Amino acid sequence: MSGNLDRIQIVKGWLDSKGKTHEKVYDVAWSEAESRQPDASGNLPLVGNTVDIANATWTNTIGDPELMTIWEDPDFDADQSAFYYARVLEIPTPRWVVYDAKRYGVKLGDEVWTTLQERAYTSPIWYTP
Repeated sequence: MSGNLDRIQIVKGWLDSKGKTHEKVYDVAWSEAESRQPDASGNLPLVGNTVDIANATWTNTIGDPELMTIWEDPDFDADQSAFYYARVLEIPTPRWVVYDAKRYGVKLGDEVWTTLQERAYTSPIWYTP
């Protein structure tokens, strides 16, 4: 009763030598990898959207039911403290307001946010030199 997976990301955070915090998100595995590749800036195209707002449904015809990979930090610095956690995104599915609008026969305004991508997060892993 859930959407297929869109992508797995690793979120890395660290402190620089001046004590300023930084964060970087790495897309490490994604659905439809044969046809969906990051652009020159490293941005991954959207997975698509199968949500039918009028009927408050979606289909799992995009995304994958399972994703897995092995990843190594390409920017690892053994002298720098850092933390890492994984974030997994599903394909878009209807928001609760879409189900209510269908159930009660209410028309949603253009300003209403109708879809979302559910996310799951792991506990962080801390690295200290």
